[in-house]
Amino acid sequence: MELEELLMEEDVVSNIREHLPFLLEKIPELKPCIGFPQNHPHHHLDVWEHTLCALRLCPDDFELRLVLLLHDIGKPFSYQDEEGVRHFHGHPTKSREIAEPILKRLGYPDSFCREVLSLIEEHDMEITKEDILKNYDYQYKRYLIQRCDALAHHPEKLEKRKRYLEDVFQYFKKR
Repeated sequence: MELEELLMEEDVVSNIREHLPFLLEKIPELKPCIGFPQNHPHHHLDVWEHTLCALRLCPDDFELRLVLLLHDIGKPFSYQDEEGVRHFHGHPTKSREIAEPILKRLGYPDSFCREVLSLIEEHDMEITKEDILKNYDYQYKRYLIQRCDALAHHPEKLEKRKRYLEDVFQYFKKR
């Protein structure tokens, strides 16, 4: 089995759960995410379960699924505890730093690696109309990643994120 095959199954989460030892052999850097509590009101799942939830929402696209698999891999190494609440300032950069050697080790082409790493680092950044005008296709990938990530947050804390996603989606429709 290859990573592409694992991530491209229709029921990607069940497939990952069934083949977790294989995945962790390929990407042992994921181990710290499993069971790592986020301790934040906007998160109801640990980092690993949040990642799986985001993957469940992702379209059948290997690049997007790989980004979502790795987008929060830096959270166990970049959290700040503030009065019992965890914040993860800088986690996209840390996730990118961890993901880069993984992608190289797995032998992906440089151009693919650059885009995946960029999408990981920018997964939390606001998408503007100007961004969309500069590179529609890339920004649409960012939108899809943000949508999957956002909808994997605590269901009771989604209203603001849903409004943001709807506003961004309207930018895409107007282009």
